[in-house]
Amino acid sequence: MSVRDKASQCPQCDQPASGNFCQNCGSPLGGRFCNSCGDKVSPGAGFCNKCGTKVGGSGEGKGGGNEHRAAAAAALGGQNLPWWIAGAAMFALILFLGTSMVRPVGPAAPTGAPAGTAAGSGTPPDISQMSPIAAADALFNRVMNSISSNDSAQAQAFMPMAIAAYQRARPLSLDGLFHLSMLNRTAMNLEAALDNALEIIEQNPSHLLGLAAAAEAALELGLADEAGVHYQRIFNVYDDERNRGLDEYDQHSQIVAVLKEDAEAFLAGR
Repeated sequence: MSVRDKASQCPQCDQPASGNFCQNCGSPLGGRFCNSCGDKVSPGAGFCNKCGTKVGGSGEGKGGGNEHRAAAAAALGGQNLPWWIAGAAMFALILFLGTSMVRPVGPAAPTGAPAGTAAGSGTPPDISQMSPIAAADALFNRVMNSISSNDSAQAQAFMPMAIAAYQRARPLSLDGLFHLSMLNRTAMNLEAALDNALEIIEQNPSHLLGLAAAAEAALELGLADEAGVHYQRIFNVYDDERNRGLDEYDQHSQIVAVLKEDAEAFLAGR
């Protein structure tokens, strides 16, 4: 086998592949990447050489989620937020999010391609001419469209591509961090999902989508007390924050519209 032939194969599944990601299994063709900092991880390594995060999760390494949790706790009033893992994942809200979170990624799609072509086939969206964040958003849309269509195979295939794309597009906007948190939640990277949400709260302690993502990730980790902190914050700031008219609130209006009711329901049941 020539060097050229070897370079066109995925290192994970050995199928023919080109570009940045394998079209068969979704693995980054340049190797594995850390879900926490986005740096390349050496083959066989158990921890990221850059930030120390355990490969395959977040919040277990040096710094990482603990730093974000401390900053978010201070921003929310200094509550002592515990950190442990318990409980199982709940997918009902994720399926709802899949039908309401998708946003357009601009005119970067191939000319003449029918609307929705990528979402309904095994072909990934053409991201070769897109900016890093536009490519990440296109892959996010692909995953969420697949979830809303109950196509778990396609969602699973493109999930690692989307997560790695957002890591490569850092620094992210608050909306980008929200997307990354939802992707990690859907992929069962629950610690990473919570860490992404806490990054949002560090920058804006009243951000409704960041608080909602943190609350849901905390619940799925069995952290009811922490979820209660975030839901209480949503209830307290909802009206003023929604009136700010942030672009991401408009893009995810179906989610934002029910957050206060969700918060009230959770707090009433405690």
